[in-house]
Amino acid sequence: MSKAIRIARLTSATCEQIQARMLEACRQIASDHGLVIESAGWRGLEPGFSFEPAFRISIPAPDGKPLNLDREMFAVLAEQYGLEAADFEREFIAGGERFRITGIDPRRPKYPISVERIPDHRGFKFTADNVAMLLKAQAKP
Repeated sequence: MSKAIRIARLTSATCEQIQARMLEACRQIASDHGLVIESAGWRGLEPGFSFEPAFRISIPAPDGKPLNLDREMFAVLAEQYGLEAADFEREFIAGGERFRITGIDPRRPKYPISVERIPDHRGFKFTADNVAMLLKAQAKP
């Protein structure tokens, strides 16, 4: 057993640190196979006791960076929903909680915008109008 500090409770910061170390350890394996790996976030399953890390492994784009289909889809569809391509991964506050935009799903006409709550990475769906309004309100000084 290593001499690492034993963790008694998983906090958001601890989950982030562990996932970052796991990602670094997996990079060499992906590279050996000509692939790229990136973090796809994590979510807490049992608050304080377990979490589920997520990684996205892909064939690299011509520039060597990971291909992110969610970002590409968002760029194509954003304007139809009153958003901009640059809004992907933008953060906003709703109901006193911070969220990050993670995608658009046109198969959900009422709630097409996918977001994650930042502290625990839990996924939520928002209306496009609501997200556009929240982003606009946040941009005002």
